[in-house]
Amino acid sequence: MNWTLEVVVVPVSDVDRAKAFYAEQVGFNVDHDTKISDELRVVQLTPPGSGCSIVVGNGIGEMPPGSLKGLQLVVSDIHAARAQLLERGVEVSEVQVIGPDGSRPAREGDALDNVGFIFFSDPDGNGWAVQQISARG
Repeated sequence: MNWTLEVVVVPVSDVDRAKAFYAEQVGFNVDHDTKISDELRVVQLTPPGSGCSIVVGNGIGEMPPGSLKGLQLVVSDIHAARAQLLERGVEVSEVQVIGPDGSRPAREGDALDNVGFIFFSDPDGNGWAVQQISARG
């Protein structure tokens, strides 16, 4: 039996602002925006190529806005991903190499597969990492 993770609730204070950030700046696809009642609204967004979506909304969780840290996306080219985020106005870190001695800025010629990362936060402070993995075994 497969157990697939398909939705992660991301706690936000302003649903419209979060929807715009994830769709227009980060580039997620808007799957649906459903207002069930004045107290319950669900917006589901999916990163391109992902089998897992995020949900932002009203009345869907008990975490304080901005409290979710450690969400991680995977891309095949960390430099291209960073350039795309910057182009769309997202404040994103420089490329970092994470290894046994901690984190350091990437240098020209570094092999970045599995160890190359960038980091950004949404307007509420929910924290995201983006990792380069160009091929899986």
